[in-house]
Amino acid sequence: MLVVNKPAGLLTVPGRGEDKADCLITRVQKTYSDALIVHRLDMSTSGLVLLARGVEMQRQLSKMFRERKVQKRYIALVSGRLLNETGEIDLPLMTDWPNRPRQKVDMLDGKPSQTRYRLIGFANDVSRVELEPVTGRSHQLRLHMAAIGHPIMGDELYGGEQVERLMLHAQSLSFVHPLRGEWLHLECAAIF
Repeated sequence: MLVVNKPAGLLTVPGRGEDKADCLITRVQKTYSDALIVHRLDMSTSGLVLLARGVEMQRQLSKMFRERKVQKRYIALVSGRLLNETGEIDLPLMTDWPNRPRQKVDMLDGKPSQTRYRLIGFANDVSRVELEPVTGRSHQLRLHMAAIGHPIMGDELYGGEQVERLMLHAQSLSFVHPLRGEWLHLECAAIF
């Protein structure tokens, strides 16, 4: 397996059209031709991405993500001060079809979605928070924070104050190595 630190602004996998061919997996496969995607980050999100070396490892790691056996932690800068230092957001999400790629909260038809948060610091009306997605829906962290009135800075889709980039970083991954059985904790600090 490989772990790479994806920069903000780079797709994880190729998009539609030649202008979206440059992406993380293409760059990695130039050196590791057997590298395969296990999970993705939004183009605007930076941080750790786990890649498998070969189909069998991809199958095992993908299963761990599906079964929620991988702990993920993100760092974000959000607007305003959170009232509670810790909490859980439990709002069902679904695709906002007329406005794709946007997602929306839908109490009737949305899929269950949970995010835990912890306030790390506060300055200049911006909170630094650690986010833990319990589920892994598209745009989950971005939409959940916006839904509670604290959009992530730089989030053009969900109303974040405009800054140089989306202030969301996949900081750590923790899981049991599927072959060796040892606990792995991988970390890459946010640069903001």
